[in-house]
Amino acid sequence: MGTVGQNYKNGAFLVAIRGGLVLLAAAALVSGCARPDGTDARRQQPLQAPPAPAADLQADKMRIQTAKWRAEQARTAVARRWGLKSAPLTAPPAPAQKPHITTRHGFEVDGHEEQGLPPVFTTIPTRQKIVFLTIDDGAEKDPAFLRMMSELKIPYTAFLSDYLVKDDYGYFRKMRDAGVVLNNHTLHHPYLPALSYARQKHEICGMQDVVEKQYGTRPALFRPPYGNYNEDTLRAAKSCGVRYAPIWNEEVYVDHWEYREDDQKIHPGDIVLSHFRGREDWKGTMPDMVRRFLDKVTAEGYAVARIEDYL
Repeated sequence: MGTVGQNYKNGAFLVAIRGGLVLLAAAALVSGCARPDGTDARRQQPLQAPPAPAADLQADKMRIQTAKWRAEQARTAVARRWGLKSAPLTAPPAPAQKPHITTRHGFEVDGHEEQGLPPVFTTIPTRQKIVFLTIDDGAEKDPAFLRMMSELKIPYTAFLSDYLVKDDYGYFRKMRDAGVVLNNHTLHHPYLPALSYARQKHEICGMQDVVEKQYGTRPALFRPPYGNYNEDTLRAAKSCGVRYAPIWNEEVYVDHWEYREDDQKIHPGDIVLSHFRGREDWKGTMPDMVRRFLDKVTAEGYAVARIEDYL
């Protein structure tokens, strides 16, 4: 019995020692993860993904470069197919803060600023080498023009007159569906300063109604025919929702350019005018006009931007 009792006591002692060691080890673990303020250090350290291997980063870089190269090759191929000398340049992203648009000096009417009339301007204030293509009237409805502008991804803005577009609203609906903004160029393209305020309002507001009915939006931009206007013109335009009255600084045809400035040059932010015309009026087609336009601006380092992105 003494031997058995002694063994029992020794076994209990060993168990107690082992239990104490376990408790000490657990306490050490807890105290090792605890901060002086009592918080758990394990919960304060965010998990971090292991760094990507250098080979993966290099592969990603190569994929991006390859995608850019393929896109550039595709642009070059499309430009060549349409007979351009080189691929058009890509416009920079639209500015987050839009430039402040004011009426060009010398183009004001009486009470222009006081009445809050739509500004009349020929250039968007910017230092970037961009120009804006705007196309007026709507007489020519060339499907090749739509394909060309879509394939080349060239932005432009249309100013429409109802008497010229009403025989085929669908042509300009395709244009709208491609992202082109359709704006106001009056119902019948009259010389507005010769008309009374009421008749001017009918021409401008009537076209607002047509564009809204046919294409779903009421234009914010209006261009007076021939670039001629007076105070009544701008008052009428404002009364039916027009916010801007851009005209132009250059005009491009199929066989030449015309300039407003004496230096005979294009400048950053210039608005360029052309027309929906074909062989009945020009010595060529609308794609011929686009080629002349793009070859010049590209050669001079300009990209074509979307005017609505800057207003």
